[in-house]
Amino acid sequence: MRENIAYGKLDATDEEIYDVIRLANLEDVVRNMEAGLDTIIGERGVKLSGGQKQRLAIARMFLKNPPILILDEATSALDTETERVIQESLDKLADGRTTLIIAHRLATIQHADRIIVVNEEGIKEQGSHTELLQQDGVYKRLYEAQFGRNM
Repeated sequence: MRENIAYGKLDATDEEIYDVIRLANLEDVVRNMEAGLDTIIGERGVKLSGGQKQRLAIARMFLKNPPILILDEATSALDTETERVIQESLDKLADGRTTLIIAHRLATIQHADRIIVVNEEGIKEQGSHTELLQQDGVYKRLYEAQFGRNM
């Protein structure tokens, strides 16, 4: 597990690795592993759940500390609690950097400064979550389909 996280920065110290584990909400996972941070997680992380794999990738991104972050369906196929934990980590990771989020689940993008709604025809709408809900457009219909009409 240590080696996998350090892939983001090959000369990372243990202190740096433990810092990003905390930021990625991965502490409990590491604590419950048979050999802790030295656990072999297998090719492509086969010993980890989907949510654990995503938190591991988030830890690696914290360590790499890129100026631009691109997230593609970062919380898809997760249960509600795991999605919440990962969203908290992603919010911390996105702070202070340019972040491009590609998402179908609108909960992932509600706090974005600017949302661009794209379909097969191109850009349909853009604005903040609040601005887009005030329009009677694609975003509002998607939001109502995902969260119900009670806004």
